[in-house]
Amino acid sequence: MFNRRMYLRALPALALIGALASSTMAYAAEDGVWSAAQKAGTLRCGTAEAPPYIMKDPATGEYSGFFVDLCREFADVLKVKPEFVDTTWDNMVAGLQAKKWDLAMALTATPQRALSITFSKNVSATESTFVYNKANPKLSEPKGLADVDKAGVTIAVSSGTAQDKYLTSALKNATIMRLPGPDEIRLAMMSKRADVVFDTSAANDLFAAANADTTVILRPSPALDKRGVSFGLRRDTSPADLQVLDIFITDNLVTGHIDELVKKAIAHETK
Repeated sequence: MFNRRMYLRALPALALIGALASSTMAYAAEDGVWSAAQKAGTLRCGTAEAPPYIMKDPATGEYSGFFVDLCREFADVLKVKPEFVDTTWDNMVAGLQAKKWDLAMALTATPQRALSITFSKNVSATESTFVYNKANPKLSEPKGLADVDKAGVTIAVSSGTAQDKYLTSALKNATIMRLPGPDEIRLAMMSKRADVVFDTSAANDLFAAANADTTVILRPSPALDKRGVSFGLRRDTSPADLQVLDIFITDNLVTGHIDELVKKAIAHETK
């Protein structure tokens, strides 16, 4: 039975709840990560090298790679300028949490990282492989992880990457050599300070193609550490802001544009 007196008493409380909800929604809209980028006029993208996702020309300092292209194109959607902020894989997540950049590029999505940050939809997928010098006497046609996880074998990996985390948990006998980035780990193998490089399959495929006379790829089956690769965002990113980025990614996936950007990045790195 309708109680008019109780309803009238409740009206002020209902009005207050409605006002608070409206205020919260307005605040969230004004305080969102994309509106903040629009006010600043720039979209800051955290950047650490990982061919062909992110590459830096040592002569000019210019960035290329398909995640770099996507960052530029998403900045166009927001009508702002892209800004690429140099960092390392060790600092990528911490810098995002500290609001030093708005997007972390080319992050392998892992449950451990998801405890600290939010991920966009997957832009691509990757698995991890090994590459080694075919003349290395320590390695005789290895077939899997057990064949390189041996005492006396040193495996180079970029510090702070998903590959670093995987090796840390998986290796029992081999030595891990953690270095700042992809150039350093490959130089370590070429100079024989390391026996094996562990990296994304895309990066190792590029390296092996450029050094086909001396290097061999070990691609274990089943695949090691096969995961999605995404943009990383702060945990306080609103669902509405995340949806904007996810729709942008979906549109570029279904049209085949991301495939085109991947091919462009690989061609750029192998020319």
